[in-house]
Amino acid sequence: MSSNNPTGRPRACVAVFACVTVFALVLDRITKMMALESLDTQHSVPVIPGLLSLRLLHNPGASLGMGSSMTWAIALLAIVMSAAILVAGLYATSMRWSVCLGLALAGAMGNLIDRIIYAKGVLDGSVVDFLDYGWSVGNVADIWLMAAGIGLVVLVFMSVPLRTPRREDDAAPSTTEVR
Repeated sequence: MSSNNPTGRPRACVAVFACVTVFALVLDRITKMMALESLDTQHSVPVIPGLLSLRLLHNPGASLGMGSSMTWAIALLAIVMSAAILVAGLYATSMRWSVCLGLALAGAMGNLIDRIIYAKGVLDGSVVDFLDYGWSVGNVADIWLMAAGIGLVVLVFMSVPLRTPRREDDAAPSTTEVR
């Protein structure tokens, strides 16, 4: 290993960030494809009566359908936020931050992919939702976003740094004078 990375921690954090992102994004895509194949908008399939059912919904807006007329703005915001999360995830040297940022990126990208592939115009596609809680309908990407949001708030309140401060003995070797 190089002298700039004696512990390998930054590489491990990037690997965890990438693996969490890919795993969570693939799980979101698989569940949405299953929902599109087996559910419809007219019928609800009870899973936990009174708490959770499955029902297909195409949501052009954000949470609770807000911003339905501004789908392009929501998609543009998702692109900007995905880029910012990607940069933070590559910069992080904290495993906890890497996991939370990986979930956040997967959630943002999962819904952004829907807005792109189901678009009729520019960034005007709808998100595939199918988890009906009675008061809201969402998807697995929304679960990732909620979990990441809670995790990031906890990390901030616990004062967990995004990057672990470098110790003096981890710094690159200094040149010493020869006497």
